[in-house]
Parts: sequence; C-alpha cells; structure tokens
Amino acid sequence: MIKYITQRIGFMAVTLFLIMSITFFLMKLMPGSPFNDEKLNAAQKAIINEKYGLNDSLPVQYVHYLGKVVRGDFGVSFQYDNKDVWELIQPRLGPSMEIGLYAMVLAIVFGILFGLISAFKKNTWIDYTSTVITVFAISVPAFVLAVLLQYFLAVKLELFPVSGWTSLESAVLPTASLGLGLIAVIARYIRSEMIEVLSSDYILLARAKGLSESRILFVHALRNTLIPLVTVAIPMLASVLTGTLMIETIFAIPGIGDQFVRSIQTNDYPVIMALTLLFSFLFIVSIFIVDILYGIIDPRIRTQGGKES
Repeated sequence: MIKYITQRIGFMAVTLFLIMSITFFLMKLMPGSPFNDEKLNAAQKAIINEKYGLNDSLPVQYVHYLGKVVRGDFGVSFQYDNKDVWELIQPRLGPSMEIGLYAMVLAIVFGILFGLISAFKKNTWIDYTSTVITVFAISVPAFVLAVLLQYFLAVKLELFPVSGWTSLESAVLPTASLGLGLIAVIARYIRSEMIEVLSSDYILLARAKGLSESRILFVHALRNTLIPLVTVAIPMLASVLTGTLMIETIFAIPGIGDQFVRSIQTNDYPVIMALTLLFSFLFIVSIFIVDILYGIIDPRIRTQGGKES
C-alpha cells in the first residue's frame, strides 16, 4: 500500500509540474500586456517591465518563476497594487467553497433520491418523467439556467436577490444553478447502477427470503450502489469547491472563479498561474483520494503483474 501511495504522489507531482509549465508558456502567448494603461508612456512601461522581469527571455522568466513556486512564493498581482497573490486569493475562497458545498449537498441528497425512485419505478411514467427532467437539466448549461433563475425568481417574482453576496438568500440562486445539473448527473448514475444491482443474484435471493422491498433497497442495494459513486462525487466536489467561473461572474459573487475571469481580462499573470495551480491541485488530489479509497476497498487495484505491490 505504501508503494501504491508513493507512486500516486509521484504522478501528482509530475502532473502539476506539466500543468504549470504548459500554462506558463501558453499564458505568455496571450495578446496584450498587463500594463496597457494609456497614461503610461513607453519609458514608464519599460521601467515596469524591467521591475517585474518581463523583459527577460521566456526561459529565464520560467526558471525564475519555478524557483519562486518551489519556495511557496507565487509573486504579487500586477493589477492590485502589488498585493501578494495568496492574500488576494484567500478571502475569495470562502464564498466559492460555501456555494460549492451547498450545491454538492443538494446534488447528493436529491440525486440519490431521484435515482432510487427512477430505478425502483423502472419503465413507468415516473421513470420516464425523471429521465426527461434529468436530460433537460444536463443539457442546459449552468450559466443559461442562472440567467433564467435570475429573470423569473429574482426580477419577476422578487423572491431572491438578483446578484451580490450579502446574506444566505444570496446563495440560493447560485446554488440552484450549480446544483441542478449535478443532481441530474448523480441521478442518472444512481439509476443505472441501481438497476444493475437490483437484477443481481443476491438481490433475487433476498426477495426469495421474503425481505421487504424497502429493506432490500436501502440496506442491500443502496450500499453497493454508493461505492462506485465515489468515482463521480469526489472529483465533482473538487470542481464545485473551486467555484464556477460563469456563475460567480453572473451573480457578482466575490469568489475565486470571478477573480480568475478578471485576471485573464487584465493579463494578471501571477494570479492566473496561482489559480490554475490551485484548481489543478484540488482536482488531482480528488483523483488521488479516489485511488486510495478504491485501493482500500478492492486490494486487487494495488496489484501489478499478479503480485501485491
């Protein structure tokens, strides 16, 4: 198991290094400059570029940046008065994580519930209705759903704030925009897994013993259905915890997704790099957790060439 974990950590490090390197050079190909202020003359821009090392060749800039990252230094923002990048990002993690947790709880609870009902009532009008709703929810992009919710529930009915981050009510529409699509994904996954489990031999044996359908569903079938759900749920959790770029922009939520969009618009290289690494790290760690959980659940995953690693 130790060798298994060590290998996964090595893969994580290599993956992060490749992501950082590719992002760095692609970012330098972006048109424009971080200092496009018309009030600055050519001499002033040259001084600023020299200060931040932007006049150096790309390999030199890359080596300097890599050295800083190894020391845990992500630099300072070009657009926010030389503010440390981490100090800029840290206050924005709260709103993004809060909305992400709300959306994930909503998705897991209702996704499992709808998936169970749809599987248990397979090929009935309930199943067909659930299928239509989930396909619709998956097909409609979250930002389109966000605009529709804003228009009908906030503008027309005035039930919730249109945008902003001032109270718990402000989280309802962003959470719904993120959560509905996730509910549909989990519901479809649970339905397909549950149908397969309900047709297995041990479920037929449980029915032959006279166990109630509710006991079969929740005690025997659900437990085995939820194990593969780990593969979907944990990476999904990592993605929603980092915020959704368009959702935070639409609802004017001061999260890291909104900050990422603003940084791209202004070519704020240090912030772009730091947020890209943060997104990548969380997603890679989520996959690592899935690997470890499966390695614990099924020891055969840790074997290589028929021998225990």
